[in-house]
Amino acid sequence: MVKSPTKPLTLEEFLKLPETKPSSEYINGQIIQKQMPQGKHSKLRCELLSLINEVVESRKIALAFPELRCTFGGRSIVPDVAVFAWERIPIDEHGDVANLFKTHPDWRIEILSPDQSQTKVTGNILHCLKHGSRLGWLIDPGDRSVLVYPPKQQPELLQEEQEILPVSDLVSDFQLTVGQLFGWLKL
Repeated sequence: MVKSPTKPLTLEEFLKLPETKPSSEYINGQIIQKQMPQGKHSKLRCELLSLINEVVESRKIALAFPELRCTFGGRSIVPDVAVFAWERIPIDEHGDVANLFKTHPDWRIEILSPDQSQTKVTGNILHCLKHGSRLGWLIDPGDRSVLVYPPKQQPELLQEEQEILPVSDLVSDFQLTVGQLFGWLKL
């Protein structure tokens, strides 16, 4: 029996589908489901969210969101951590944080899960940078390294415990070393 090819979904059709757990992303006409976060991933994400928001939220500089769908540039992606400058956070008619974010994050942080494609995650970070993001991080708990992606510059690999992670200009008084980041995994 010959199967006729299925017509790929458009971004608009994808956005009408029910959300999945874990989230699915729309990239280059394909639907790709993210992996379920595991222990190290979850611990790092929680600590980063808490620390970033501790530095920026009360001063209304920026806000870090976990697993927030961002739709822009023909893609709909769900960064592990999406940091938005305060004045760029979409709001609804009541002045509340909007549900739909149709823009890029200012700083995108991804935490690599086991068996997750580093190439696909890097592709999403590069897509964000191409559309205006100020910084991207790819954290690899497996080898305790961080690939830092500044816009229009060569990525930088940080692995030494004393190395200070470059941060977005939004959080210039936020300082974190590679050792501190991965130290959060100790109990």
